[in-house]
Amino acid sequence: MCIAAFIWQAHPLYPLLLLQNRDEYHNRPTKALAWWDADGREILGGRDEVAGGTWLACSRQGRVAFLTNVLELHPHPDAKTRGDLPLLFLESTKSPMEFAEQLVVDAHRYNGFNLIVADVPSKSMVYISNRPLGEPVTVQQVPPGLHVLSNAKLDSPWHKAQRLGKGFKQMLNKYGKNEVMVKEMVEKLMKDKVKADTSKLPGICALDWEFNLSSVFVEVDTPLGLYGTRSTAALTIRAGGEVSFYEKYLEKGLWFERTINYHIQKVK
Repeated sequence: MCIAAFIWQAHPLYPLLLLQNRDEYHNRPTKALAWWDADGREILGGRDEVAGGTWLACSRQGRVAFLTNVLELHPHPDAKTRGDLPLLFLESTKSPMEFAEQLVVDAHRYNGFNLIVADVPSKSMVYISNRPLGEPVTVQQVPPGLHVLSNAKLDSPWHKAQRLGKGFKQMLNKYGKNEVMVKEMVEKLMKDKVKADTSKLPGICALDWEFNLSSVFVEVDTPLGLYGTRSTAALTIRAGGEVSFYEKYLEKGLWFERTINYHIQKVK
């Protein structure tokens, strides 16, 4: 399902600092963080080998896109894969708002999604969601500040989102104007297994399923195999254009780490 916390255009060192957990079946084939080619453009991120999409990726030009699914009772089995949405933006040259307005036309073809697309050099970030069903597609500029995206609307006060947002803010305050230790943030914030009180669950799906999904770090045994957090990413972009993408990921029952650094290329 995924959850992300990020600070946008509100930190003295980082125009964007993002942490994200990806929740998925552990047996679903996945490629770890790497550069790969998408329609002639170099894209950095992890990749779902079943449908070919991604949940978080960025480009050499300073474009970033990340995705969470919306929790819903009856997703459509024939819907288009949501993992394509970040790729569509990263392959595009449209501004975040232009891309969002174009996506509105096809948004109904996907199961519930929350998508954030950003162009760091132009300081533009847009949030798009095609839920709730029956309502107009949400398209809004993301204002500077600290935000949390879980499996409802951006900054919805769900238990896990509130816990992560509070911890994220506390750690940023601890570092102050200094460099952020992203690995420390990952260890202290993204492994949180504290679940919600059942009275605080949204009441969309089965209670036991919602309860198991209500922590920042998810781990649940299902008839289809283990489901839960199988990677954590930390993406930092500095004011000078230095990008650092760190991923801690699960592979065959073992945790591995990888960091890739690069510098945003100026568009000629």
